[in-house]
Amino acid sequence: MLSRQRKEEQIGEFAEKFGRALCVYVADFRGVGVESLNALRRELHKGGDHEYRVVKNSVLRRAAADSDVAGVIEHFKGPTAVAISYGDPAGLAKIVNGFAKENEDFEIRGGVLEGKVIGIEEIATLATLPSLDVLRGQIVGLLQAPASKLARLLMEPGAQLARLMDARGSGEDAPG
Repeated sequence: MLSRQRKEEQIGEFAEKFGRALCVYVADFRGVGVESLNALRRELHKGGDHEYRVVKNSVLRRAAADSDVAGVIEHFKGPTAVAISYGDPAGLAKIVNGFAKENEDFEIRGGVLEGKVIGIEEIATLATLPSLDVLRGQIVGLLQAPASKLARLLMEPGAQLARLMDARGSGEDAPG
């Protein structure tokens, strides 16, 4: 049993985490083996901005009470785990949803995305989206494409002149 002081510290810690989080997914892990859960923790740790914790429901309820996460308080019953993302909700959804598919005992109950309560279906949809890094790469590619086309267009007259001079210099008949 947690001491009153330790419980208050945990409430403060999770209130701070919930305040920074972009999304929080709530799950029931009953029946899932320890090794599987450790593998999930390792996978989430690789992402860097994700976290998976098992905490007493009373601590979670009090920490979430005055935050954007308050909408999922109803899911804090029975064995409860929370997966928290501070940066990439789609990346976290991919990992958690994939884990739920591999481990039928792991049940996603719901979540909160930027203050909006979302259900299992929305989490599954998020899991199909590209990760934040992939989206950033696609945006950079889209932004670079017009610039590279413009650079080629501006360089073409000079390149044509250089080819013409080269052709005349080598004594070949140049078109034109």
